Amino acid sequence: MTRETIESDAKYANYFSLLYENDDFIVINKQANINFHSEDGEFGVVVAAEKALACKLYSVHRLDKMTSGLLLLAKSSAIAAQLAALFFEHKIQKYYLAISAQKPKKKQGLIKGGMEKSRRSMWKLTKQHKNLAITQFFSYSLENGKRLFIVKPHTGKTHQIRVALKSIGSAICGDPLYAEKSSLTASYDRAYLHAYQIDFSLHNQQFSFQALAEFGDLFRSECCLAKLQELGAVSDLAWPKI
Repeated sequence: MTRETIESDAKYANYFSLLYENDDFIVINKQANINFHSEDGEFGVVVAAEKALACKLYSVHRLDKMTSGLLLLAKSSAIAAQLAALFFEHKIQKYYLAISAQKPKKKQGLIKGGMEKSRRSMWKLTKQHKNLAITQFFSYSLENGKRLFIVKPHTGKTHQIRVALKSIGSAICGDPLYAEKSSLTASYDRAYLHAYQIDFSLHNQQFSFQALAEFGDLFRSECCLAKLQELGAVSDLAWPKI
């Protein structure tokens, strides 16, 4: 099935769009509010991709239901193992976009702490180093008091980015768990977290993918799009070494 066929089929377009495909893997742009795994009688984005492409796919990382963006899926267990090893060795770099309505305690920097389970399905950041989460970010002013965050997680903990931004006073707009109730009543059309860019090397070939969010008034605003165009490849920002 070609990219054009998938995009013209609303059944699959509601789940993802196909960004890239070769013999080893595919890269898709997952839609927001779509489960990663199948549950409650509804198939998840991985199964949707398998059905659309008529092939078995293997996951090597995941995205929360609320999060849109780039997802890498292997076409064989052997390639999945190689990609999983790259993730484990921190040789795959991922960059996220987030938007908050609250000004952060600092405009850029490092957020580091232990991840600990909290109430409901939430997590919190502690001063301990158990289950350590490390996150770097830059932030930029948008219109109407909003701030755009470019986030680089160095670890892959559950809810890591959501908890990190909450910890500096900038919960993600529309986040159903970590945003203040007053923020939820602002009628956001989605939760504003998007996996924007992924860079890695496989079989001595360099790969870099970048994709805008396909849905979300704040992500699609002229101000946000202009800032992203100005920034270009976010991997080229002055990220300090950890």
